[in-house]
Amino acid sequence: MGMDSNDTQEKWQVQLRKGALELVILAALREQPVYGLALLRHLQRFPTTAITEGTLYPLLDRLKREGLVDARWVQEGDSRPRKYYQLTDQGEHKLTALVQAWQQSVADINALLAAPASAAPSTQGS
Repeated sequence: MGMDSNDTQEKWQVQLRKGALELVILAALREQPVYGLALLRHLQRFPTTAITEGTLYPLLDRLKREGLVDARWVQEGDSRPRKYYQLTDQGEHKLTALVQAWQQSVADINALLAAPASAAPSTQGS
């Protein structure tokens, strides 16, 4: 019979999450710069976006290489410096585009879930 349904569901969720993570990280940085650990804790508040440092930091590095995010070190008092991430103008544009794509996808999928496909056109009466 092949894969059990739990395995299939998990694989689907992994694929869905990969696409959504970039969107939620850019959205989290929309208002103000955020340091890595605070961003990680923010994402860990939700089961769908709870990730590890080993996932977050490579993703932030990629977003930085793509010019969507800037990073700078900030010294706060006597604590060790923290690396703060913030959206670039390019990141803002990408976020807007991703939000529109996400909302369109959700609307389309909800419509498809609500309405089963209609059968092929009937040839009766011809």
